[in-house]
Amino acid sequence: MGDSPSTSVESSIVVDAPIDRAFAVFTEDIGSWWPPEHHILEGELAEMVFEPRVGGHVYDRATDGSECHWARVLAYEPPHRVVFSWDVNLQWQIEGDPAKTSQVEVRFLSESAEQTRVVLAHRHIDRHGDGWEQIHGAVGSPDGWGAGLTRFARRLDPASMAEPS
Repeated sequence: MGDSPSTSVESSIVVDAPIDRAFAVFTEDIGSWWPPEHHILEGELAEMVFEPRVGGHVYDRATDGSECHWARVLAYEPPHRVVFSWDVNLQWQIEGDPAKTSQVEVRFLSESAEQTRVVLAHRHIDRHGDGWEQIHGAVGSPDGWGAGLTRFARRLDPASMAEPS
């Protein structure tokens, strides 16, 4: 019997920013770097909101005022760590059952006064049920978390050529 596929996706990148700034931009300014095509909101996107506290939400707001709450903040430890749920199901719609959601943990590690290593782990993807490999493939693809982290690095330093590892 062979090993089963990993139920997590991991990616990391070193960004040109002090740890406090990297954490703040990743969370409170999430809409400035998140790939604009990666939304499940039905209306036209006006903004992304990250509520900076345990129990807060990550959500998209449309120009018509409607909202799509797609994550819950599970841990908020500035400037070192944040964990949020991934409340999106296999049909790319909101999953209402927390037992069927995965988790994204992001750690921020100071490399120097002006550089921060960002380590992202999207875990427990198998909780999404039969067909979970579809989400694993999407978030692990070049257009998934890797693209998001590259956009994040470029938001912090537009001249950055950083690529995730």
